[in-house]
Amino acid sequence: MSGVLVTGGASGIGATTCAHLARSGYHVVVVDRNADGAGAVADAVGGTAFVADVSDPAQAESSVAAAVAAVGDLTGLVTCAGIGNLKPLEDYTDSEVDLIWRVNVTGTFNYLRSAVGHLRAAQGRLGRPTAVVTVASVSGVRPTLGEGPYAAAKAAVIALTQSAALEWAPAVRVNCVSPGFVRTPLNEVLASDPGTRESLEGRTPMQRLGTPEDVAAVVEFMLSPDAGYLTGQNIVLDGGSTLLSAQMDPVLGPLLEMFRPPPPAPPGSPDPG
Repeated sequence: MSGVLVTGGASGIGATTCAHLARSGYHVVVVDRNADGAGAVADAVGGTAFVADVSDPAQAESSVAAAVAAVGDLTGLVTCAGIGNLKPLEDYTDSEVDLIWRVNVTGTFNYLRSAVGHLRAAQGRLGRPTAVVTVASVSGVRPTLGEGPYAAAKAAVIALTQSAALEWAPAVRVNCVSPGFVRTPLNEVLASDPGTRESLEGRTPMQRLGTPEDVAAVVEFMLSPDAGYLTGQNIVLDGGSTLLSAQMDPVLGPLLEMFRPPPPAPPGSPDPG
């Protein structure tokens, strides 16, 4: 059975990814600093849980080694662990910036470095590339107000991903997914407010918020042999929202409304033709 290690697997996108991959036949190793959450997810998906602080190199290395001992061949790695904040750039404290960087960037680096030898070994036995998926953010491509350190960290994750893809091909494929606004427990306070949700959906061509399942499906594809020629890519998964900067402009916005399709007629309404 193929083994996949998922950091940040105790909640949100990480937990949904664990469930999605388990249903597809992977033995999932859930790594998180939240012991209870990691254990609950592992129990639910028939996987294995390990507790680790991703920013600690020693804990990263030991959890990867333990995962390999548990599953045999480590054929995939997904780095979901992340942390952010929202405030004016000048109001961030040194400790806040340090934590954002250590979890998002150093944490990703620690697991890339710790896992690559095992991924190469598994590739040799399988005869096909193994795979890594890092999770960044649309903020790493298009920063938003209040997310300066987080945006910088996620941009660094994308650069790390592409560097690893260059160095590790053809044995290991390395790609990144950058979600936009995803309806997770962390974002539920915003998504549950009707006005905020309507505004967010109005700024998204797909006219809905993203879900953890949306991200998990892309992660599964990136890990699969079907993506065998895909490496070094950053897939922005935002329902098209990054394309709408012009439409949000107060001058261009009204002009571009002509390109929006008319809303569907309610059931039972007369045919305008």
